[in-house]
Amino acid sequence: MPTSPDSSATPDCQPQDADERAAWRARVQALASAADGIRQASDQWDAVSDSYCDEDGWPVDETGYADGKVARDAAAWEHVETFLAHGPEVLAGVRAAAEPADYLDGPISADLLRLRGIDSVLERAGEIRNSEGWHYADELSYSGAALARAADHLADRIGVDQSAHTGRVQAALARSASGQHGASPTSPPASATSDPPAVRRSR
Repeated sequence: MPTSPDSSATPDCQPQDADERAAWRARVQALASAADGIRQASDQWDAVSDSYCDEDGWPVDETGYADGKVARDAAAWEHVETFLAHGPEVLAGVRAAAEPADYLDGPISADLLRLRGIDSVLERAGEIRNSEGWHYADELSYSGAALARAADHLADRIGVDQSAHTGRVQAALARSASGQHGASPTSPPASATSDPPAVRRSR
């Protein structure tokens, strides 16, 4: 006699959990690819930008230099839109799934620290386009990559204890949407220092 899906599912392995994890991994892969895409746009521009400038770094071919930056910004923006589409939800999921120990001493502790301020980067990026948004695109190539790594590490926690997880995700989303960037219950201690900003090579 066939059994219903509800009676065959166990708390430790529910079909909806597998579906949710699969969707989560797809979003995480999209964010990782987007971060790589922004870096590639930057690297491609860095590889040719000097050819438009003199020895002191001043453009001698102003039209070519300007066109090259526009092309870089447009290429990067396609990937920023991926972050705008999936970043807030993945960020909320990471904050809901991460535990205090993850921040203090663990394989993703440095990545979690890099997520400080990513809320405002995503918010500002959503208001700006192309050349004006390059600063935020550049930031997302670093903090966005950290988000993808942290989310990938926490993937096995997604869908576990679904009722509690959903509530934590909703609370994290509410904090992000309201622009309240204060410390969350799982934030690192105030005495922890963040990593120094990475060196930017793009002009």
